[in-house]
This record gives sequence, structure tokens and C-alpha cells, in this order.
Amino acid sequence: MYVIFEGVDTTGKSTQVEFFAQRHKEVLATKEPGGTRTGQKLRHILLEGEELHSFNAELFLFLADRALHYDTIVKTKRQTYTVISDRGFVSGISYAVANHPLVDRDFLLRLNRFALHEELPDKIVLFLTNEILITSRLSEKEHDVIEKRGVSYLLQIQAIMREIIHALPIAVLEVDAALDRETIYQQIEEFLYD
Repeated sequence: MYVIFEGVDTTGKSTQVEFFAQRHKEVLATKEPGGTRTGQKLRHILLEGEELHSFNAELFLFLADRALHYDTIVKTKRQTYTVISDRGFVSGISYAVANHPLVDRDFLLRLNRFALHEELPDKIVLFLTNEILITSRLSEKEHDVIEKRGVSYLLQIQAIMREIIHALPIAVLEVDAALDRETIYQQIEEFLYD
């Protein structure tokens, strides 16, 4: 099974990925960008380096990471493991649309489907936040390039994520990121394994 945990920064996706990896032997935890050695270098360029100031360059770096990640990790492991990825193609499309509202969503979806060999995830967990929660959590950490764009930007991304996910033929669970970690974990576990 291939599952992606989606949501904007500070919603607790990474924490839940770690919980599942620790508590289930059959879970293979990974992430986008950065799930491969080359992907780690791409992640550094995209999130910690200087801004690229080129939409196309940023888009194709994310797509390169996604294709490599799928080919070398997901494709080879999804039959024997529950592969849980911290982010995936929904993030890629959502951030691209937020940065360039005139870009064609269907075109972006086609590019991402191509990178994934038309093999979409089996399930998606979407972590939802609100202005108060995200402001509080962002104040507690150092910001990467994307987080520096602000709270309203991240909430815009979240709205786009919901639109994209609900237009896809994929089972989805929406999780309230304000709930305690164990409650969230139990909700996701039931969604994945029932």
C-alpha cells in the first residue's frame, strides 16, 4: 500500500509518519522531497538554499525528486510494505498553483502522473490546521524558504490541497491537526487498516 500524508508545515505529518514507522514493522517511512540520497540534495536546494526565482526550475526539481522517489522506493516496496510518504504530488501541485495561479492544474496533474507512472497513492491523509494553531507552531521553529512566505500563504496552500484531493478518486481522511497526537494516530490507523 502507498499512502501520502499531506498538509502544510507544522500540522504534525512528520510526527505521525514516525509513529507509524515505530509501531508497525511493515511500514516504510519516507518523504518528498528528500526520500533518496539525490532527493536530499534537491531538498536542500529547494527548501534551504537561495530562492530560485524560476517557477519552471523549481517545478522540475520537485518533479525530478518525485520521479526518482517513486522509481527507487515506492514502486519497489509498495507490494510488501505500507509505504507512508511525508508529502507527495498533492503538495507539489498545490504549491505550484499558489505560486502561479494561472498555471493549469490539469497540466500539473498530468506531469505528476507521468512522474508516478500513473500509479497514484492508495490513500491520502490530509492534516488540517487553522490560523491560530499554525501561527503558534510557526513561532516555535526556524522557518524554511516556504514557511517564510507566511500564515495566509500556508492556509491558501491548504485550501488548494483540499480542492485537489477531493477531485481525485482516492480514499481520503481529513485530520484535525489541533487534536492530541494519540487521537490523530488512532484515527489514521483505523483509516489505513480497517
